[in-house]
Amino acid sequence: MNSDRRILHCDMNSFYASVELLSRPDIKDKPVAVAGDPDSRHGIILAKNELAKKFGVVTAETIQSAKRKCPELVTIPPHHDKYREYSHMLNSIYLEYTDLVEPFSVDESWLDVTASEMLLGDAKIIADNIRERVYRELGLTLSAGVSFNKIFAKMGSDYKKPNATTVISRSNFKELLWPMAVSEMFFVGRSTATKLSSLGIHTIGDLAHADQLLLSRTFGVHGVNLYKYANGLDDNPVRAYDNREDIKSVGHGMTFRRNLMGADDVGIALTELTDKVSTRLRRHDKWARGVKIEITTPEFKRFSKQKRLPSPISSPAAFRNAAVELISDLNFTNKPIRLLTVTAIDLTDSPDDGQLTIFTMGATTDEKQRSEKDENIAKAMDEIRDKFGKSSIKFAHVIGNDIGIDED
Repeated sequence: MNSDRRILHCDMNSFYASVELLSRPDIKDKPVAVAGDPDSRHGIILAKNELAKKFGVVTAETIQSAKRKCPELVTIPPHHDKYREYSHMLNSIYLEYTDLVEPFSVDESWLDVTASEMLLGDAKIIADNIRERVYRELGLTLSAGVSFNKIFAKMGSDYKKPNATTVISRSNFKELLWPMAVSEMFFVGRSTATKLSSLGIHTIGDLAHADQLLLSRTFGVHGVNLYKYANGLDDNPVRAYDNREDIKSVGHGMTFRRNLMGADDVGIALTELTDKVSTRLRRHDKWARGVKIEITTPEFKRFSKQKRLPSPISSPAAFRNAAVELISDLNFTNKPIRLLTVTAIDLTDSPDDGQLTIFTMGATTDEKQRSEKDENIAKAMDEIRDKFGKSSIKFAHVIGNDIGIDED
């Protein structure tokens, strides 16, 4: 890797559960899961420790299902403020090794340590030093991938867990990665893997040797990118930590295969659009205090409306509810819509902006619990997509639609 970049991907092991266990040593030797609503049979698993994983407990399954697999499972509620605090401490450690630190999620970051090797040793030594420091200073473990690009560094951190460093180089990536099932490729979700299999592409090596024109015809730009990733051709840079854009709004719009007409069409469109918006918002660790919708008619007339929310939100359910109200206010539920855009506006860095309003003061316990449940479901979906690709989980409402939303 003489002239190559040296990129690390640091991925915390069972992050939520590990952070919780720091203050609960009494259950550290038991199977533990962080769950959205531990008192409900229908709560979902947000994270689990290694002992729970051995029983087959998985993210996003119900507590009831998890406890059938593991009757001794201990469930504890999430504390997202605590996770953000530890995420900040982790990135502070990473920044002592390089200023090129790009968080991918609350518990994952890429580091470009190319320039750091002259002072700190080769990239594997740096990764091992970081793992040792994080354990010594924070009591947490991580797995690190070391490679010449971001995709392979990410796959390296997944290759061996927990608490390990894996080097994926130009000389070994074919031996390590190409025999793996294509579903293990970063950004290959379940639906994409099924389509690839139907084309006779079963392994990452098959993908690396596939016909690019066929991939392009089947998957568009995504297919071409997957081909590049499988061949180690990812050249995306690691962005500097202090150069991240302080975004003011996050929006997503779509022109549909046919005009939307009626509540069902609008509902399907909003499910997809608000999922995209909320996912991007959480990537930036932001919450929205307002929602805006923009409508373009078949005659290319434009209408828009926005509203301020009772409290900051980031879940797709909350965005969807607000957008439905705005479309209803514009009296467009049953009118043809050519293009629809949903935008999160008036962003804030905290889910509690400290402002008491007549809305927040009157919020019921049920409303607060429902909001928390929606946020936890959204975070569980983020975790699944981070691990298995953007298309690995979808809202059932959009499957089989005829308005042009690609299920991949």
